[in-house]
Order: sequence, then C-alpha cells, then structure tokens
Amino acid sequence: MTGNTTHFKKLPDRQVQPACWHGPLPEPSVRTVDDLLGVLVHPDCRITGPAYYMYRAVAKSDEDRTWMESRNIRFDITVIPPTNLCGEYIKTKGHYHPDDPSGTGYPEIYEVLAGEAHYLIQTRDCSDVVMISARAGDVIVVPSGYGHVTINPSKKHVLEMANIVSSRFTSNYQGYEARHGAAYFEMANGELVKNPAYPERTTLRLVQAQRLIDLSNTISDPLYQLIMKQAPVLEFLNYPEKFEALMRDVYP
Repeated sequence: MTGNTTHFKKLPDRQVQPACWHGPLPEPSVRTVDDLLGVLVHPDCRITGPAYYMYRAVAKSDEDRTWMESRNIRFDITVIPPTNLCGEYIKTKGHYHPDDPSGTGYPEIYEVLAGEAHYLIQTRDCSDVVMISARAGDVIVVPSGYGHVTINPSKKHVLEMANIVSSRFTSNYQGYEARHGAAYFEMANGELVKNPAYPERTTLRLVQAQRLIDLSNTISDPLYQLIMKQAPVLEFLNYPEKFEALMRDVYP
C-alpha cells in the first residue's frame, strides 16, 4: 500500500508530558514517525517527527520503586498526541509478548488516563482479532498470547495511558514488522481496512472495555493504586499460568 507521498508535514519537536500524572517522571523514550513507517498503511508517508512518548519505570516514591523491582513489574505511562498519519489514525508500533518459562504468554494491564483509545489485540494465528474501545477510567487487560496495538482515534485530544507489565521480558516487534502492521488499519475517516499481508480469513470483533470479571474487586482505578496497595493480584503478570482460568473469554 503506497502512493501517499503528497503528505509533507513536520510534527512539533516539543515533548508532551502526561497532564493526569502528578509525580516524578523519567526522560521519555520517543517513538518517531520514521520508526512506524513499516507498519503504516502508507509506508511512504512523508510526515516526520515524534509520534509518541513512553515514560518507563515510573514511580511516585522510592518505596514504590523498590517494591516493583522486587516483584519484577514495571509501571509505564505513554502519551500519544492526535495525528493523522497520511490518512491513518496515529498508533503504537505493535508487539507481542514472549512466553514465560511455563509456556504461557505474559499478559499486561492498561488504564486510559485521558482521552480515548482503541486497543487492537490479536493472536499470532489471527484466530481472534478484537478492537477494544476505551475511555478515561477504563482498565483493559491484554490476555496471554495476544499482540497489541494502541490507536488514538481522536482528531484533537491527547491519549494518556498507563500500563503495568512484567519486567522479565523484552517485547517482540518483529511479528508486526514482518507483516507491515496489525491485521487491520484504522483510517482517520473511521474505516477499518484489512491488511493484505494477512491472507488468513479474519473477523474483527468490536467490544467495549471491561475488566476481568473474576478480578473486578482487585483491579482498580486508578491503576497505580495496585502499586500503592502492593496488591497480590499483580502476581498474574509474572505467573499467568496460575491464572489461566481468569483470562479465558476476557472479551466474549
């Protein structure tokens, strides 16, 4: 999919910080539009500059940081300004999580702090592809075995989101790079376009954000409360095999 070289635009270089976070922040890692070209519907898009900002290993106190490090978990914040990337809503690059030593994929928890988000999750064989719509205050679980892309579907509002994830692994971006993105592209006119690099017959399911039913009393808003409470439920991030029953049919 090429042919959109008429878009010439330089995005602002200013760093965008999360407005909803009240606490110290590390220097962010910056993902540029050039980093995303291989997963865009138009890989010859001529827009340049920063696409989004990732604040990793965020903690409000030394006590919180020490506890997270001792449990091998990490709290991150990502900020995605609204941008039209040559006709496509701005999105993260997309990645899969590897399996833990038991052979079960590492899961992840997200919370929308501000704005709105579409979480496009998919199994490696595309037997299940789900678009989860979420707004500020919603908590989203990426189950074991799913890759995921986050899209900011707003034309004017910044998306701020937090996540808690195991720090025991490195994310795998190669699967998305090899197939030029996720199974679907979300265009800035709202159209969902199937990625032709996926010959599999896929059905895209559209659902609203919801919590894991059996964890509804332990996964709370705001998400950072789980850190402050040193919540035992976060064990499922490192030992998902112990919680497989809880992650079945998360988004029926």
